[in-house]
Amino acid sequence: MPSVPPQAPPPRQPQPARTPPGPQAPPGPVPPRRTAFAEGVERLRAAAVTEPGRLRALGALLALLVVAFGAVTAWQTTGRAAAADDVLHRSQPLSSEAAAIYRSLAEANTAASTGFLAGGQETEESRERYERGIRTAAEGLVTAAANSEPGSAAAGTVAELNRLLPQYKGLIERARVYNRQGFPVGGAYLRYANDTMQKQMLPKAEALYTSENRRLDGDYDAAGSYPWAAIALGVLALAALAWAQYRTYRRTNRVLNPGLVAATAATVVVLLWLTVGHSVARSHLSASYDHGVRSLNVLNEARLASLKARGNENLTLVARGAESRTVGGTQHDAYDLDYQAEMKVLGKDLAEARRLADDAAGEDPLTAAAEDVEQWRARHKAARIEDENGDYQRALEMVIGEDDATAEYFDGVDSRLAAALDHEEQEFERAAGDGRGAMTGLPAGAGVLAALGATGAVLGIARRLSEYR
Repeated sequence: MPSVPPQAPPPRQPQPARTPPGPQAPPGPVPPRRTAFAEGVERLRAAAVTEPGRLRALGALLALLVVAFGAVTAWQTTGRAAAADDVLHRSQPLSSEAAAIYRSLAEANTAASTGFLAGGQETEESRERYERGIRTAAEGLVTAAANSEPGSAAAGTVAELNRLLPQYKGLIERARVYNRQGFPVGGAYLRYANDTMQKQMLPKAEALYTSENRRLDGDYDAAGSYPWAAIALGVLALAALAWAQYRTYRRTNRVLNPGLVAATAATVVVLLWLTVGHSVARSHLSASYDHGVRSLNVLNEARLASLKARGNENLTLVARGAESRTVGGTQHDAYDLDYQAEMKVLGKDLAEARRLADDAAGEDPLTAAAEDVEQWRARHKAARIEDENGDYQRALEMVIGEDDATAEYFDGVDSRLAAALDHEEQEFERAAGDGRGAMTGLPAGAGVLAALGATGAVLGIARRLSEYR
């Protein structure tokens, strides 16, 4: 066979020229390392798009809503129950104490003028009335001082009354001493003491009474205000629980979830307890104010008016025309004008108290007091005629005597007003006590039921979660 000639090797390709190595490009930035929190958030976000993740979030939300509802209910009802308790045991008793101070000072002033008219024949009863009024006022001022905030206006008023009371007593004792000795200057001391009482002490006692009434009104407002935050949270929690059960029904076709039903039942019970209990408490507290506090205020004013009228009636005879006032161009006895003014107030207050009375036990004493007022007016008018005709002794007997005198009718008015005050005090205590009792156990009960409801919601969702394992 012919030999095959060897093939020539392929020509070498030219190699590109090598360039010397240049500077390397810097490496790119290293991404920051993720924190544990960020990784946890990412895992939660990833879990939230799954049904188990959604169920866990739903269970946490339901439990939070129910617990928040219970906590806010307990907080708001605790505050209202405390305010109702203050109405019953603190602010109203302090208001009555302030009224007692006011009334006792007026009673002491009236008794002092009555004793002065009797001269050396001052009765033991008249003296005891004066001493009792001073003693009751002094004891009331001690209580008021103990319950006043340091530096407050009430504390200043109490301190001023404590300063004026000994001065007043000193003036009365001087008036008595000079009166027993037959010196006319005794009447001047009595009028000065009366001016101290009427122009300084009684206005301050009235200011203290007004201050305590404002505190009482504030406690009523706090006790009766609706717990709107708790009610709104309760409605929201119920809506969320209803939606959760509807969602469960749509996904599983199961009508009831025992845990969620228990949570709903607990929430409904708390919400009903809150609304019904607070409404009942508010109703009783309103009744205690309308038929208790308002009546007490009017009756206190009526009793004060009767005491002031009696004091002015006595001073008309003590002054014997020394104090006059011009009305319509005519001179009138100043104390008799004040008597007439106080009797008008008394008549108006009696009419209002009778309107507010809601039973025979409260109305009957007021009807009798109104009849005594009419008799008092008639006897006073007759006494004034005798005095103006110059028969001072006859006028004196018609005012402080023992037979059909104005003193008899004043005592009748005072005792019947005292009886009406006692009755209205009992009415107040009963109604306010019922109002306070309507909220008994609500804060603790709301907390316990809310905890049970939150547990039920968590267990109800946990049962659904177990189906995914």
